[in-house]
Amino acid sequence: MRRRTPPPPSPLPQRDGIDAVRVRLPAAGPWSTVREHLTERLSGAGAGVVGGMFDAGLFVGADGRAVPSDAPYEPGMFVWFHRELPAEVPVPFPLEVVYRDEHIVVADKPHFLATTPRGGHVTETVLARLRRELGVPALGAAHRLDRLTAGLVLFTVRPEERGAYQGLFRDRRVRKEYEAVAPNDPALVLPRTVRSRILKERGVLAAREIEGEPNAVSRVELIERRPGPDLDLGRYRLVPGTGQTHQLRVHMTALGVPILGDPLYPEVTDPVPAGDFRRPLQLLARELGFTDPVTGREHRFRSGRSLDAWTAYEDWAAGRQ
Repeated sequence: MRRRTPPPPSPLPQRDGIDAVRVRLPAAGPWSTVREHLTERLSGAGAGVVGGMFDAGLFVGADGRAVPSDAPYEPGMFVWFHRELPAEVPVPFPLEVVYRDEHIVVADKPHFLATTPRGGHVTETVLARLRRELGVPALGAAHRLDRLTAGLVLFTVRPEERGAYQGLFRDRRVRKEYEAVAPNDPALVLPRTVRSRILKERGVLAAREIEGEPNAVSRVELIERRPGPDLDLGRYRLVPGTGQTHQLRVHMTALGVPILGDPLYPEVTDPVPAGDFRRPLQLLARELGFTDPVTGREHRFRSGRSLDAWTAYEDWAAGRQ
């Protein structure tokens, strides 16, 4: 089996911690010039945008030189460019680095900050921020944490080692522990292990439980309870045995104690407007532990964050930051 030749390195530096877009021209097609292909391929950018980028010399080849507007089509050719970045509302919460060595960086992220660029969240992501703040352009994510969830995320410093750390999560060799604040139900017997089959369909915001062989396993424990005038609260320890999308949120909802601040469970509510950082989801990736696949060290990290609904419920409920 022939091994694929890796693409050449980007001739363009990162911009605001974001890599340039790389495009490889298909092996065959009806196009006579590079411009014709990119105009068709990037048609969503709007009329005249691609032509204007060619005129400005914004498309470059592997040698770093601008691709001429009339350059003939070459199958397999690589072209790079920087996309126009969306306007983003800054997430006004600090991003903490809890550990750093020559192989990994462990960050303690706030609510509302996405892990990696996606959709309308590009520069306001943990990855882009860390690349800028630490000056490590090759930094990459070993896994992802939901944008609405706070807590620990692991990043790799060296691209050639990323696969080894990603394999920890793929093979379930990472010890993860979460904390959540949700209603307290005295009739709910805990601790317990929840098993179900969860389906997350593309284009559908919320996941759902369906009949079939379980693919999601979560351990749920009640750490502490607190009575209140309007709502009895519980602080829960959640230990996922698998990694399905929204697994902990789905399982807590199925138990009748949905996590506070959840815009998807038990019901999908109106989208939260950009810049509205009130009442964050009360879910925190509290602990992360693993045997380092490169150094052999035993790592155990713990988030220093707290959940607002537990420390100051009235302020959280009123949306006071």
